[in-house]
Parts: sequence; structure tokens; C-alpha cells
Amino acid sequence: MERAKSLIHPPTYGNLVTILSIDGGGIRGIIPATIIEFLESQLQELDGPDARLADYFDVISGTSTGGLVAAMLTAPDSNNRPLFAAKDIKPFYMEHSPQIFPQRRGLCGTLLAKVMRAMLGPIYDGKYLHNVIRKKLGEIRLHETLTNVVIPTFDIKSLRSIVFSSYQIKTSPFLDAKLSDICISTSAAPTVLPAHNFNNKDSKGKVHEFNLIDGGVCANNPTLVALNEVTRQIIKQNTDFLPMKPLEYNRFLIISIGTGTAKSEGKFDAHMTAKWGLLDWLTQSGCNPFIEIFTLASADMVDSHVSAVTQALDSEDNYLRIEDDTLTGTNSSVDIATKENLEKLCHIGEKLLKKPVSRLNLENGVFEPLKNRGTNEDALKRPESVSFLDRNVNLCDDLFKRHRLTAKQKQHSLYPLALTGINIQHSLEEKASNLCFRETKEK
Repeated sequence: MERAKSLIHPPTYGNLVTILSIDGGGIRGIIPATIIEFLESQLQELDGPDARLADYFDVISGTSTGGLVAAMLTAPDSNNRPLFAAKDIKPFYMEHSPQIFPQRRGLCGTLLAKVMRAMLGPIYDGKYLHNVIRKKLGEIRLHETLTNVVIPTFDIKSLRSIVFSSYQIKTSPFLDAKLSDICISTSAAPTVLPAHNFNNKDSKGKVHEFNLIDGGVCANNPTLVALNEVTRQIIKQNTDFLPMKPLEYNRFLIISIGTGTAKSEGKFDAHMTAKWGLLDWLTQSGCNPFIEIFTLASADMVDSHVSAVTQALDSEDNYLRIEDDTLTGTNSSVDIATKENLEKLCHIGEKLLKKPVSRLNLENGVFEPLKNRGTNEDALKRPESVSFLDRNVNLCDDLFKRHRLTAKQKQHSLYPLALTGINIQHSLEEKASNLCFRETKEK
């Protein structure tokens, strides 16, 4: 079956690569949904009500529930604009989560009944989730997204991770699957939802079979996967990324949003788990320890690695991790979709915006507030960035005139400044010089 050509979207801002990453976490996806709604509203204040996150980020990556959010933000509508605005994501969770994860009452809703269902098969059949995803995303395929998308999954037949990446479609066209199949796959958490099997044809008509489960088993925090995809393009000397080098993390702007953890609660210990059998690992204190531990361990390792690398390369200010590690009780569950719990998660997301910007302490693994960095809301809003924006817009206009660049080249936007509040005079000088050199070489 013939496909439309894969389109890899080049960096929107020249030498600065912008990445938005969203963790997995079931219904806790409401937390990042709240964060991105605020972020998009700030961009709309700068560029009008039609501004969308897909216009500003070169890569949007997501795992599990985060993969669904990534697809919703980047799937095109009939006007080739994002199918969903960020403000639409939270209402989606509020409306559909109770049907995706129905909470049974009476004897069927007891802890024992839940354990028995987990022993006999997935707790939820996934039918409602599959139907609503297919209805919302239709026949849209990966190559059609409005910016580059990276969504990890895991193939239980070949026992390897499968990353559905806009960057890989050209060399691996069999990955150009429907977004609906990708989202169903990356959300298929073991014991919670059924694994997903589907076939996809490459450009030569060869059929490829996928047997996929939740991407959280390999990368619940997909930040590093997204970085890896871009780095591979740089190593391959993709001209869109020249003259970037693989470890130039100062040329990355990364916003990574978690779905919350119960780290500070300390609800499990060795004395307790040493006595656990299979049933105990499936459900305990209103959560699924098996799912919670492997997904949070994965996310923690990624944050630790990215934090260490960015700090070592003096680029820590280019990496913003927004996470709440104070969840307790049912708030940390991936599937307790009661109205009360969903509303609490909305409130947690709103409170997280007001919490101080924090960074992982590499010595003790604790997420600690940074001095004089303000709140997460401040980091996303950056009122001071307006003055940087004005100054750099004037500088950019001057550079384009001086280097006699075309109107098309002038379209390289300065919107990352609205996110970072940094002075990028050197980057602007270099970008203008490179554009001028490229134009001269082409002539």
C-alpha cells in the first residue's frame, strides 16, 4: 500500500530544538494536562487564541497516557490544525476515565474481586478505551502529525522496545501506523489493560505484525527517548540539525512533565514486601505495586540521567522537570477513576503550578526546590522573557537586514524565549550567519 511521503519537521527555531515530554500514569495524566493547559494559554497571550503547543515544540513525546496526550496535541483536523487544544485534554479525562476504568460496586467492587479479575485476565477489557481513541483519531497516521512525535511501546513477541517516531518513518516505513493503534498499544499496561495486536504494511506492501504493551515497561518517562531520536538525526548529519553536535545540550529546550509519584509517602518497605505473594503485588493500599514500581523506577532513572548530563554539560537551565512526589492514597492510583479522585488530581495539577521549580538531587535522589527560581508557573510564564523577546526581536530584525536574508528565512520565530526567558544573542548571530552561508552555497 502506497503511503504519503514521511515529513520530518525541521527545528522550528533554527539551532534550538524544543522538546515536550509527558510521562505515563493512567488517570494521573490529568496532572500534566493541567500543566500544558497553562503553558498553551501563555503562548496564546503572546500569539493569539489560535496558538497551539504543536506550533512551538519540535518534538512531543509521550508514554502510555502521555502518548495519548501527545497524539491529541499533534493530530491534524480538516484545516490541518491540531485536533485538540491543550484545554480540551482535561475535560477528555474527566468525561471518559470513568468508562475506561469503571469502578464496580458491591461485592464485584471489593479488593478480592479486583484481585481475582487480575488473576484471570486484565482488570479492564479496554473496549471503551479502544472505541473512544479510534473515534477521536480516526485513520490519522504517524506521518500526518503536525510536529514530530515520539511514543515508546514494547513488543512482547520480539521482546524489544518499539518506538513510533516521526524520525524513523523514512527508513522504517512499517512504523507509519495509525495513531489510534499506537495509543492503544502504549496504554496497554500489564494486568490493567489487554495487549494490542495489529498489522501494518510498509511502502512495499509487506505486512508487519505488532504485539505491543505499555511503553512504560521500558520508558515511562520518554524524555531520553526523544533526546535519543534527535541525537540520532544529528549523528546521521541530517542537514536540518547542522551545525549541532550530539552533546550540545545547550541547544535543547526540554520541558518534561510527570504524572506524580508517592515517593514521600514511603508506603512500602522490605519488611512488608518480603512477605508478599503474587496477589499482594497486584493490589495493595488502593494501587497496583507491580505497575507503580516498574513505571516509577523507569521514570526515575531517566530523570536522573538527563539531570546528570545537563548539569555536567552546564545546560541544566535548559531542562525543566515538573513533577509532584507527594501523592498519597488513591491519588497515586492509575485507575481509580471516581469523580472525587479525578477532581483531586485536577487540584494537584493546579497546586503543582504553584510549587517551586525543583531539580533531582543526584546524591540522594530527592526532588528539591531550587533557590531564586520561582514556581513552575513562573518557569512556564517567565514575565521577564517579554523584555528579552523585545530586545531579541530587534536584534533579529537587524541581523536579517545585515545578512540580506529572505522573507522565508526570517520566519524563524523567537518564541522559545517566551519559555526560557534567556538571552540568545550568540545563537541569533550564528543562525543568521549559517542561513546566509547556506543561501550563498545554494547559489
